[in-house]
Amino acid sequence: MSISPNIPSAQESYAYESAGTPRWISVLFGMVIAGLAVVVYFGYTTQARLSQDLANQEEKNKILSAQLDQANSRIADLKSHVEITTQRMGLTQSELAKAKSRAEDIRKEQQAADQELTTQIKASQEQIGAVATEVGGAKKDLEATKSDLEATKGKLERSMGDMNVMSGLVAHNRDDLEELRRRGDRNYYEFTLQRTKNAQRVGPVQISLNRTDPKKSKYTITVIADDKTIEKRDKTSGEPVQFYVKGSTRMAPYEIVVFDVGKNQITGYLATPKDSGAPAPAAAPAPSASATPATPATDKP
Repeated sequence: MSISPNIPSAQESYAYESAGTPRWISVLFGMVIAGLAVVVYFGYTTQARLSQDLANQEEKNKILSAQLDQANSRIADLKSHVEITTQRMGLTQSELAKAKSRAEDIRKEQQAADQELTTQIKASQEQIGAVATEVGGAKKDLEATKSDLEATKGKLERSMGDMNVMSGLVAHNRDDLEELRRRGDRNYYEFTLQRTKNAQRVGPVQISLNRTDPKKSKYTITVIADDKTIEKRDKTSGEPVQFYVKGSTRMAPYEIVVFDVGKNQITGYLATPKDSGAPAPAAAPAPSASATPATPATDKP
C-alpha cells in the first residue's frame, strides 16, 4: 500500500504532537469542557425547575388573588352587615334602656306593693289574733253556757202531775222558765196572781187565787176554762197542776206550776201544748187594782 507523501505517518504525528502541545493541556481542556457541560446542564435543569416553580407560583398567586378578591367581597358584605347591625344594635340598646328603666319602675312598684301587702298581712294577722282571742273567749263563754245548760238540764225534771199524768219538764224559777222557752216544746205564760175576788186571764184561761200558806208553800186556786170552773185545793209549789180543755189530748194536759208562794200571792207559769186548739174562755170581770196582769209567754228563739 502506498502512502501519500503529504500525509504524515503516525510516528510523525506523535512526534509532532509531542513536540507542539503538551498532553496535560489537552486533558485540562477536556475537563474544562466537561465541567462547563455539567454546569450548563445543571444550570438548564435549575432554570427549567425555577421556570416551573415560577409558573406554579404564578398560578398560586392567581388563585390567591381570586381568593383575596372573594375575601374582600365578603369583607365588604360583612362590613355592610356590621354597619346595619350596629344601627340596629343602637336602636335595640335604646329599647333596652327603656325596658330597663321600665323594669326598674316595675320593681319599685312591686316593692311598694309588697310592703303594702306585708303591712296588710301584718294587720290581718293582728286582727286574726284578736279574733282568735275573741273566739277563745267566746269558746270559754260557750263552754260556760254549756255547763250552765247542763246544770239547768240537771235542775229541769219531769214529775207526776196531780192527775197522775207525767208532766213536761218543770221549771223551779224564772231562769228555768227561760230555758224551757228556749227549748220551745210548749207555750209558756208567766204570771203573778194576787188574792182577789176576780179571776185573772193567763193565756187562754182565767185563774183566781183563793188562799195561800207560805209556811207550807201551799196554795188553792180556781181555774176557769171552757166555761167550766175547776178548783185545785192545797197544791204545793213545784207540783204540776193539770187540767184538760177542749182540743187538748188526754196525753197533753194544761199544766200550772207555781215556784213561789207568798202572802196572798203566787208566782209561776202556765204551760200549754203547742198543738192546742182550745178557744179562750169568756171574759171574766176585770181584776181589782191590786192584781198583777198575767204576762203571756211567747216562744222565743
